[in-house]
Amino acid sequence: MNNHDWFVRAQAVMPGGVNSPVRAFRAVGGEPLYVERAAGAYVTDAGGAEYLDLVSSWGPLILGHAHPEVVAAVREAAGRGLTYGACHKNEALLAEAIRRVMPHIEKVRLVSSGTEAAMSAARLARAATGRDGIVKFRGGYHGHGDCFLIDAGSGALTFGTPSSPGVTRAAANDTLVAEYNDVESVRAVFAANPGRIAALFVEPVSGNMGVVPSAPGFLSQLRELTDREGALLVFDEVITGFRVAPGGAAERYGVKPDLTVLGKIIGGGLPLAAFGGRAEIMDLLAPLGGVYQAGTLSGNPLACAAGLKTLEILARDNPYPALERAGGDLERRMAAALETTPFPWAINRVGSMFTLFFGIRHSPGFGAASLADTGLFANYHAKMLARGVYLPPSQFEACFLSTAFGEKEADRFADAHAETVAEL
Repeated sequence: MNNHDWFVRAQAVMPGGVNSPVRAFRAVGGEPLYVERAAGAYVTDAGGAEYLDLVSSWGPLILGHAHPEVVAAVREAAGRGLTYGACHKNEALLAEAIRRVMPHIEKVRLVSSGTEAAMSAARLARAATGRDGIVKFRGGYHGHGDCFLIDAGSGALTFGTPSSPGVTRAAANDTLVAEYNDVESVRAVFAANPGRIAALFVEPVSGNMGVVPSAPGFLSQLRELTDREGALLVFDEVITGFRVAPGGAAERYGVKPDLTVLGKIIGGGLPLAAFGGRAEIMDLLAPLGGVYQAGTLSGNPLACAAGLKTLEILARDNPYPALERAGGDLERRMAAALETTPFPWAINRVGSMFTLFFGIRHSPGFGAASLADTGLFANYHAKMLARGVYLPPSQFEACFLSTAFGEKEADRFADAHAETVAEL
């Protein structure tokens, strides 16, 4: 059976044939790949075709697919049991590993998904402050919890449904929306809601309206504003944590949040996420405090083993300078091929994550990103896929490099990009 055969079969038993909407390829046309196996920087589909992979499972695979040391750690853990529903040492070891490189996270609670972590952080912030309001940014995505599906980015932006049916008016009323990289809009929201705001959630590098870096000084201004207003500053580092620096965006930009949401890389490719922060806030969680949060599979031993080994390798090998160089070199080669094109374009990059936008020349926030030419991107995506390069099937997602992405892969990508651009 090929990709098409599996997609037909899946559509009969799954909504849209997928378990996550962006996988359906509706934003770019065509039909999704069905991955049979993956190794290093490549995936192979059901028909046996090999693709250079810049999706990287949407970010966690900083070491590439099936890294031998990570696979060995998972196999060894599986031999001791797949799940316990009980405490085990790797939970504590992983929490310690996180705190070593992110010392502002004094205590951490492991969960299974970024959505779960963000929802729990919002509940905790409300309990800590005695307030109900949550501020987020237009185009920002913090999972599919009700309070975050207001002017959401990523898949919701791709499908033109920034607010979801099923979200109650009460949830919507407690969510306040500001403009990313516009601190005056944040001040206006606080001024209009005195004493009401529990927390401000921000992706310190947006990865869900395409990659959009925070402007110089923006995060520090948010820190000052939330301190003054008695609200908590929450960094959503599901994507940027251990990706843009060893200590995530908090280290890269020198701003310490009150709470942090983590995911992706801390699970080494398996389902694992976390939220953490100042001890006095985290100790409000049950069993110490009254804020209830629980999960049978939280701290799954296989996921903890994969995450621990991944963080160990990152600490040992320090691949961040090489990833920064690889990202910069690729950006320059992409720009060189685009310089003579008749259409506007922009490349936003932070370290090893980037987005190529079509139809705009600058993307500092949601307003510009939403004007991108999704039709031209769909054409680009299809031509790159035909040349064996697998990109995220949405204009509003990020591409990710890994340590498995070497000179050969850079040449393959750059050649395919140049040929594709010439045809657009």
